[in-house]
Amino acid sequence: MKLVAFDFDGTLSDSEMTVLLGAQCGVAEEMETITERAMNDEIGYAESLRERVGLLDGLSADGVETAFEDVELRPGTVDVIRALNDAGVVTAIVTGGFGRGVESALARNDLPVDTIVANQLVFADGDLTGEVEGPLIEGTKDDALRAVADNAGVALDETVAVGDGANDLPMLEVAGLAVGYEPKPAVEPHCDEVVASMAELQELLEDRSIL
Repeated sequence: MKLVAFDFDGTLSDSEMTVLLGAQCGVAEEMETITERAMNDEIGYAESLRERVGLLDGLSADGVETAFEDVELRPGTVDVIRALNDAGVVTAIVTGGFGRGVESALARNDLPVDTIVANQLVFADGDLTGEVEGPLIEGTKDDALRAVADNAGVALDETVAVGDGANDLPMLEVAGLAVGYEPKPAVEPHCDEVVASMAELQELLEDRSIL
């Protein structure tokens, strides 16, 4: 049995959830700057995430849902994941982004994924508190991949990790096959393969007999 674990923001989606949330309260540009620094490994991921979420303090639940409705999957994502599901491959999303945003995008595309490991925004009285909680703030994606693989009964060397940013590096480094999706310059040297579209990814998975 095989397992394919995807990052979400910048990989399955070209939307950046924190930027969409930031647009709801006028801080999208600040969000984007912090995100870019983190993805290029200029600041730690946990620090960057807390900085970004802190800018969202006071955003209403309605504003959050509006932002998450704008989270879109990349062209071809549905085809890749459906093909993996049809082939009996375990699918996972391992993201430092927010579970509700991932679930929203998947539901709109009627797209099942076996496991989602994600962080969550914290609300109080219907508004964001500017805090975030979850397994991928201080925790790293290698531990998450190991746990998902163990739960699925898949050996680590039978896993594929697909990601683009610095916080994906731990997952890419321990996976049996590391695939960079338009990876950042600091990430590309750590990838076994690099793709620039979901069609390319599907072709690669077919060539590697995963599909």
